[in-house]
Amino acid sequence: DAIRDVHVKGMIYEWIEKDMEHYILHREEIYAVLKRLVRHNKKVFLITNSPFSFVNKGMIYMVGKNWRDLFDVIIVKADKPAFFTDRRKPFRRLDEKGSMQWDRINSLEKGKIYKQGNLFDFLQLTGWRGSKDLMLRHGWRTGAIVPELETEIRIINTEQYMHSLTWQQALTGLLERMQMYQDAESKQVLKEWMRERQELRSITKNLFNPQFGSIFRTYHNPTYFSRRLIRFSDIYMASIGCLLNYDINFTFYPRRTPLQHEAPLWMDQLCTGCMKTPFLGEMVHIR
Repeated sequence: DAIRDVHVKGMIYEWIEKDMEHYILHREEIYAVLKRLVRHNKKVFLITNSPFSFVNKGMIYMVGKNWRDLFDVIIVKADKPAFFTDRRKPFRRLDEKGSMQWDRINSLEKGKIYKQGNLFDFLQLTGWRGSKDLMLRHGWRTGAIVPELETEIRIINTEQYMHSLTWQQALTGLLERMQMYQDAESKQVLKEWMRERQELRSITKNLFNPQFGSIFRTYHNPTYFSRRLIRFSDIYMASIGCLLNYDINFTFYPRRTPLQHEAPLWMDQLCTGCMKTPFLGEMVHIR
C-alpha cells in the first residue's frame, strides 16, 4: 500500500528528482545501446507509467537533451498493467507544456508525447508485430534489468564461493550414496558430513548477505523473487549495456532445464566442480 501511494500521489518522483545522481544510474552504454538500435533501423518505443516531467528529466540526465530522437513512440502515464488488457482508454497527445490535447489520435508520430492508450490501439496504429511464435500473445519477448546481478556474479566467481560450492556438492553426493550404511561408525561419519555440509551451506549463503543470502537462491531453492523474474522475463541482465557484447541479430536460445527425474544432458548444466562427486561422475559414461 505504501509503495502504491507514493507512486499514485507523485511523492516518489519528487524525491528522486531532488537527488537524481543518487537514485538514477548514468552510464554511457545506455545511449550506446539505443543509438545502435536506431542505426540498425530497429523500432524503439518507450511505454512507462511515469509522468512526462519525471521521464524527461531522467532521460536528459541518462541519455542527453535529444533523447526523444532515439524513440519512434513515447507513451507516458500508460497505467500498466491495464494498458495491456483494457481497450477503453484512448491515446491523448501532450503539448510541450505537458497539457493534454483532446484531438482524436489517428497515428503515433515520432517526437510527440502520448498519454494512456492501450496495447490494442498501439498495435493497430503502428502496425508493428513481433515474433510469430504461437506461444506469445503479441509476439513480444521481455527482458529485465537487475543491477544486483553484477554483485552476485562477482561473488560466484570468487575462489571461496567455488570451493565451498564444489565441496558442498561432493558431500551431498556422498550422503546420498552412503546413507545405506547404518552401523555405528558409518552413522558417525554421516553425521559429520551432514554437519560440515550445513556449515558450507551457511558460508555460501552468507557470502551474499548475512541476513537473507542471495536474492536469487535460498540454499538450493530459487527465491520468490527469482521465480517471479523467470516467470515474467525471457532474459535478464545487470545492465542494458550487456547487450553491447552481442551482435545486433544475436539470438538467445533457451536451455532445456532438467526436471527432478532427468539427468543433465550438457556439461554446462552441471554445477561447478560437481563432476568430482561419485554419483555424477558415473553419468559421464552414460552420455
